[in-house]
Amino acid sequence: MPVDRFPDHVFGVTLVNDWSARDIQAWEYVPLGPFLGKSFATSVSGWVTPLDALEAARVDLPGQDPEPLAYLRVGPGAGYDIDLEVLLDDVTVSRPPYSSMYWSPAQMLAHLTVNGASLRAGDLFASGTVSGPGKEQRGSLLELSWGGREPFTVDGRERTFLEDGDRVTVRATAPGAAGGRIALGEVTGTILPATP
Repeated sequence: MPVDRFPDHVFGVTLVNDWSARDIQAWEYVPLGPFLGKSFATSVSGWVTPLDALEAARVDLPGQDPEPLAYLRVGPGAGYDIDLEVLLDDVTVSRPPYSSMYWSPAQMLAHLTVNGASLRAGDLFASGTVSGPGKEQRGSLLELSWGGREPFTVDGRERTFLEDGDRVTVRATAPGAAGGRIALGEVTGTILPATP
C-alpha cells in the first residue's frame, strides 16, 4: 500500500495501550524478542477519531536521516500534532508528543504491507510507544524509570514499575479545525492481582 494511499485505507485513529510484562519480556529478549511479554493484554479507547477531523493537526515529520527508501518517502504534513498524556492513578507522569515520531503512520502502513501483508476492513495497527526527547516525554514506565534505575515520584512515593491496583490512563488531544483542541478520547486499565 503506497504512502499516498494511506487516507484511502485508514478511517481514523484511536488510543491503544499494549501492556507489557517486563519481567517476562526481559527474559524473552535474548534470543527470542518480545512474544509472551506483549501478547496478554491490549486496551483500546472507546471511540475512533476520523482522519478528516485531524486535518488541522497535520505537521511535517521531524526529519529523517538517512533518507528513507523510495517507497517510504513522504511529503510535507505527513505527521500529526497529537499531544498525549499518561496518568498513573490520576497523576500525570508523562506528556509524549506524537509530532516527534520518526515514522509517519503512512510510512508504517506502507512498510507493513510491502512484503505482502494484507489489509482488511476493521484491522487495527498501532504506532508503538510514543516518546519525546525530554525525560517528561517518555512514553512508557520502562523509559520513564530508565529500566527501573531512575525512580520517579507519584504522590510522594517513588515508583518504577506498575503494582497491583495501579490505574493507567492515556489521553490525547489535537488541534481542531475551528481552533482550540479536540479530544481523541482516553484509554484506561487497572492492574489486578494475579489469581492462583
